[in-house]
Amino acid sequence: MRQKLRVAAYAVCVRDGQILLARSPAPGGKHEWVLPGGGMEHGEDPYDTVRREVAEETGYRIEVTGLLGVDSARHVFRHTRLRRPTDQHGVRIVYEARITGGELRNEVDGSTDLAAWQDLAAVPGLDRIRLVDTALRLWRERPASGRLLLPRQMNME
Repeated sequence: MRQKLRVAAYAVCVRDGQILLARSPAPGGKHEWVLPGGGMEHGEDPYDTVRREVAEETGYRIEVTGLLGVDSARHVFRHTRLRRPTDQHGVRIVYEARITGGELRNEVDGSTDLAAWQDLAAVPGLDRIRLVDTALRLWRERPASGRLLLPRQMNME
């Protein structure tokens, strides 16, 4: 089985009761809301990654104001017609950031097609990836370790 590691950096930008999100195409012609951010390029610092990705996906320049935490997830993608099975491990660095300039715009020819401010209270009703909820929990709880424990992990530690 092929193993693949992907390291990415994302920003939680909250202001006036809203969070900045980007919309990404999903399987089946649907769309999901995601945090602005994405994969690190070889040799790139995660701090630079998140700043570059937010600018690409939203048009905004940001100042990173803190490290909220790190999320890790593994998914096994079974054999398809064109690819062999892959065990993918994603390591996602989640920063807090504030907008310092630029203007909101949509990404052109990228991984997202829309950038928008969403009311925090409306997030549970949005079609979104799990990382949005994880990042908001990190933003609200601010665990000193930068790691959220799942209920089953709380009993082990």
